[in-house]
Amino acid sequence: PGTSSVGTFVMSATLKSYLDAIRSTLTASMCLENFASQVVERHNKPEVEARTSPELLMNPVIIARSDQERVLIEGSINSVRVSVAIKKSDELDIVLARRFLRFLAQRAEHFVILRREPLEGYDISFLVTNHHTESMFKHKLVDFLVQFMQDIDAEMSEMKISVSTRARLVSKEYLTNFK
Repeated sequence: PGTSSVGTFVMSATLKSYLDAIRSTLTASMCLENFASQVVERHNKPEVEARTSPELLMNPVIIARSDQERVLIEGSINSVRVSVAIKKSDELDIVLARRFLRFLAQRAEHFVILRREPLEGYDISFLVTNHHTESMFKHKLVDFLVQFMQDIDAEMSEMKISVSTRARLVSKEYLTNFK
């Protein structure tokens, strides 16, 4: 593992070791507590978003499976932001990812921890605050995030196969008109 200007950078080859690294990092960073703002009285904002006190922020960690597929985990005393970049190998992947993630972002209120706008350079972001860890089980939040990353990869592959199959059928039907 090397170090970058953003924080710790860990490269992982297989999906299992990639997800295990994410799981252990998330578990370690989910030790959140209620912490009032040091700047504004009676305010409790997620420090990872507000960035008012640098001493309350942990070093960001990037866990990467490849150059395109990576996860940024930014922790603070009262919140954790998890940003995910999904592998996009061609134009079809880019279009499918953009459409699918926009669909999810429009339904962010149903996903409680999903942010509407992802962090710059990432496809989707989640924000877990101390309120979430107090009202939900921490290990279930970690399981959800890891399962989501696993499922989004499978869902993208399935959508790509579906589009390719449909395109093949349409082109075959179109070309039969010229016989």
